[in-house]
Amino acid sequence: MIKIGNIKLSPTLREKKRYVVYEIVSGKKFMLNEVKTTVNNANQKFLGELGMARAGIIHIDNLYKNNKGILKVSNKYVNELKLSLALIKSINNDKVIFNTIYTSGILKKAQKHM
Repeated sequence: MIKIGNIKLSPTLREKKRYVVYEIVSGKKFMLNEVKTTVNNANQKFLGELGMARAGIIHIDNLYKNNKGILKVSNKYVNELKLSLALIKSINNDKVIFNTIYTSGILKKAQKHM
């Protein structure tokens, strides 16, 4: 049981998550804020506001390096996230390809694939 304030939350009620490791194929290295903006805009366009809220997409900031990063997402929206990443064709007018390398339910396992 997890206790949030006065409310106890059983493990079956917690939201399940997945960690998606992605790689940006490009000749240029991008800053984290450029990537976050582009990914958020692509998800906004593809999923809409309600879909983004349900998917709960979170960037793991401290793990972004060498055009590779990890996104945390609800387990029901993994395929939608991968599709929205695949639809990204450019960051700041530089052509890119987003590859999803690995999907895991454990952050430590996902870090090994970076």
